[in-house]
Amino acid sequence: MALTNNDIFKKLRVAHKLRDTDIIEICALVDFKVSKAELGAFFRKEDHPKYMECGDQILRNFLNGLIIHLRGPMPDKK
Repeated sequence: MALTNNDIFKKLRVAHKLRDTDIIEICALVDFKVSKAELGAFFRKEDHPKYMECGDQILRNFLNGLIIHLRGPMPDKK
């Protein structure tokens, strides 16, 4: 059984103890907007009627934002 993007997103959320508002702020660091309703759909069980698959773009933007959140912005190159 392979991990889906939703599984990875859920595990990162738990590991970093993130709330929906934290995830929204992290995504905003890379100018990516996500709503609370979308996040709720990603974290539901697969058999739930409002379940939504987390796409690569959403996970990629979250991960890029998480890097900035944890490390800070990249320094300017000279």
